[in-house]
Amino acid sequence: MSSITFTRTADPYRDTDVIDARAPRTNQAIVGVLSLIAVLTGWWGLLAAVALQLAIGLTFGRRFCLPCLLYFELIQPRLGEGPIEDSRPPRFANMVGVTFLTAASLAYAAGFVLAGQILGGIVAALALLAATTGLCVGCEMYRFAARLRGVRSRVIDAVDLIELGAVVEGEVVVEFTHPLCTDCRQLERKLREEGRAVLAIDVSRRPDVARKYGVTVVPTAVLVGPDGAVRSRIA
Repeated sequence: MSSITFTRTADPYRDTDVIDARAPRTNQAIVGVLSLIAVLTGWWGLLAAVALQLAIGLTFGRRFCLPCLLYFELIQPRLGEGPIEDSRPPRFANMVGVTFLTAASLAYAAGFVLAGQILGGIVAALALLAATTGLCVGCEMYRFAARLRGVRSRVIDAVDLIELGAVVEGEVVVEFTHPLCTDCRQLERKLREEGRAVLAIDVSRRPDVARKYGVTVVPTAVLVGPDGAVRSRIA
């Protein structure tokens, strides 16, 4: 019997600031299916069980999250690691799910069956939507709230190359990256294959630079002339 080995970019239980993008979709699929079964059959205890499991995972970590264990221990080793993304939006989506599922369970328990069905149905619909299309409404709520808090990107008009420790004679692509960002590595490889000079800035090591230039998402890449003026935005 042959064993399947693969290399992880991010340890699922240690690098909790990021997550394999397929993991939340696996969780959403399970939450969506169980919530739909509960609403269709009236087994509202399923809603309470799903809410409890989500709450345990949020409180104690991924090792106590059954859908997480299913993905990271059984599915990921066979499919390989998917794109790495910020774990905060899906975490917030799970918090919203816990709120709605708890409210639905309480409504059922109090005899307000219609209210429980509506709340449970909302969770089922949104979770299945996210699992099948990748459109996570809870994640978008998190990003919208971040913009309201003033966490937003800015247009980069110029880059201080000297501050970044670069001395260039021609154009250079300044790419803001993170060591656990799959898209960052792919973009840098593509740019270098095209023969472009690339200056990679690790935002985990230079958060001051990220704040200065309003970098809220990676990869962010701009084409910069030797005078530091940004000539075009690449990513």
